[in-house]
Amino acid sequence: MVKILFVCLGNICRSSTAEGVMLHIIKEEGLEKEFLIDSAGILSYHQGELPDSRMRVHAARRGYQLVHRSRPVRTEDFYHFDLIIGMDDLNIDDLKDKAPSPEECKKIHRMTDYCTQILTEHVPDPYYGEAEGFEYVLDILEDACAGLLTSLTQDN
Repeated sequence: MVKILFVCLGNICRSSTAEGVMLHIIKEEGLEKEFLIDSAGILSYHQGELPDSRMRVHAARRGYQLVHRSRPVRTEDFYHFDLIIGMDDLNIDDLKDKAPSPEECKKIHRMTDYCTQILTEHVPDPYYGEAEGFEYVLDILEDACAGLLTSLTQDN
């Protein structure tokens, strides 16, 4: 089983959506038993909250149900998960600072490194933006999650 943790700043927009998109893709492919998917935030500010209501609306229009409750990244996550995927370079830097050892640091990757259609350096935070920002995040995450799944299954 491959265990993946998606991470953004507050775990209410990007990482929770990445979790929802990835779960949807895995289910469509009949691979639910081969993956464990979760998400977390660098900060605990939104702990226990559902994803941002605007993000849930945009995601639902595409068939994604976002039901994850926000939680912060914990030290044990570095031991439990095989891949820890940050949404931007600040998330990556924060994750590297939190990693308990160089070995666990190797598990950290950038979400957009898995994109195959959309060329971008990071998944922008849509929180302070308008509707098109949430749609763009969904576009990036659909591309990146599909690319991630391909990268994990092409060798099998």
